[in-house]
Amino acid sequence: MLTGNPHMDAQRAFDRASRASRRHALAVRLRRRCVDRARLPVHSTLNRAPSPLASVKEIPVEAIHATVEPHRATQFDAAFRPAGKRTRARWERLWVAEQRGEVIPPISVVRTSSGYAVVDGHHRVSVARARGAVTIDAVVSAA
Repeated sequence: MLTGNPHMDAQRAFDRASRASRRHALAVRLRRRCVDRARLPVHSTLNRAPSPLASVKEIPVEAIHATVEPHRATQFDAAFRPAGKRTRARWERLWVAEQRGEVIPPISVVRTSSGYAVVDGHHRVSVARARGAVTIDAVVSAA
């Protein structure tokens, strides 16, 4: 439920997403499953730069399943929910920008055998998922 105050809405949305991430991690531990299932998978690739001829496409948000940066895997869980407080400020700024209808730059992804892995735009993917977006603009490179 939106309050009309974009900053307050962003704070509440971040808190909801962060709590969901912690609940999921706890459930994985309680079920005695591998904790790595709760983490964002890291896809190793040598080609991280988009090709110069790449164009912007809409891709399904649900097809994005991994990252190419190991550092980002600690900041988001497997469903791209924020896993810590370090992501809060940027996450909330992006939420407010989308709320106001500002143009958000496309993310950069590489195509993998099972979907896409994020090169740049982890926070944008997280916010898009939290807002219920079906697609997101992306510059797609081959793995």
